[in-house]
Amino acid sequence: MTAQFLDLHAAADFIGPGAIEINRYQTEIFDIVRRRGAFGQRIKQVPATGHPSRFFEETAINSPSAANAFVDPRNIVPTAGSPTRVERSVPLKALVSQINYNLFDVEVGQQQKQFAYLQAKDLADSVEGLMRTHDVALWNGNDTSLSAPTTTQYYGAAAQINDGGNVVTIGTSSSIVDGLKSQIASMVANSSYEVRPTAIYANPVLLDLIDREMKSEFNVVLQTAEITGGFRVKMLSTQAGDLPLIPEWALSYTGTPGSGTAQLPCYIVTEDLIEYHWLTDPNPRVFQLGLQNSLAAQHVIVKFGAVVVKGPSYAHCKVVVDR
Repeated sequence: MTAQFLDLHAAADFIGPGAIEINRYQTEIFDIVRRRGAFGQRIKQVPATGHPSRFFEETAINSPSAANAFVDPRNIVPTAGSPTRVERSVPLKALVSQINYNLFDVEVGQQQKQFAYLQAKDLADSVEGLMRTHDVALWNGNDTSLSAPTTTQYYGAAAQINDGGNVVTIGTSSSIVDGLKSQIASMVANSSYEVRPTAIYANPVLLDLIDREMKSEFNVVLQTAEITGGFRVKMLSTQAGDLPLIPEWALSYTGTPGSGTAQLPCYIVTEDLIEYHWLTDPNPRVFQLGLQNSLAAQHVIVKFGAVVVKGPSYAHCKVVVDR
């Protein structure tokens, strides 16, 4: 049997008199990979009532309008009325992820003692990866119906608001700020529903255009406020109060701003009326499976739930900015 040896030059950076330099690494892994967005951390988390999760929406009080009318005080003839309520449902969806640890590789890493924390980091990153997928799908899930699901993904909030029909466009020559403020004033002035928007979500590129417009047109620098976990954003003064302009990387746009054909959507939302209905636990759960013949440790991460936008036709609005 012929012995096999590796050439040390293949692993050493330098070999010379009194010196052999070998590869060494920093024990911390450089990591600024994008993980969670703000939207999923700000909307309401509520336990699902079942599968599907159900609720009622009241669309009018004491309808018809004739039930609430002025009459002759000497000839009182009332008209009976009743509230108008509609049943709604939210089908629950499932997200899953898995990571396997090979016994041999784990023990080599433990003996080297260089990346001792790596196993825990990779499991945490698997959970974060699932939550990143969750956060993107909160906006962009490709299902098209809450009553008759068509895919395994969420029915995204962006699609629910768009399909609600409350969509306006700000033309290429119109003021973005004036258009947003006007639309919010229109929502607050709704005589049928008590609407109170709480935030504006948009791609950072659109928010930069708003910031530039405020500076160039009004010589105003927007104030900032903290919205979650030390994250500070600009604020826009509106008839609903000072609303945070929240940058959302999951909201994409088309075209090149300034070309005249770019379309940048943003969403005026009432966050209290956007709910995530969860099953068992609002956070992902990690299950460790038994060892297989390969002695690989298997971890499966799972999360059950779905997002619903209540009142998409009046409590929220999609604004498309042409630039």
